[in-house]
Amino acid sequence: MSIVGFIIGILTGIGATVSVVPFLGWLNWLNIPVAGLGLILCIVGVSRGKNKGIGTAGIVINAILIVYGIVRLATGGGFI
Repeated sequence: MSIVGFIIGILTGIGATVSVVPFLGWLNWLNIPVAGLGLILCIVGVSRGKNKGIGTAGIVINAILIVYGIVRLATGGGFI
């Protein structure tokens, strides 16, 4: 589960990078729930004791992307 959460974090990171382009800020509305799913999967994977390194990296990546998406939406990045 940790590997799947980590891959979701990487894909969400790509989506967050694309959402910086003008008129694609709406992707943040999609990135936040997907990163939340990745965070949950990584937490479950780490708690089961498998792939702790990748799971920890996935937790950090997904948490950063959730905070980034929320800040970007709070500053008006969800519409432009």
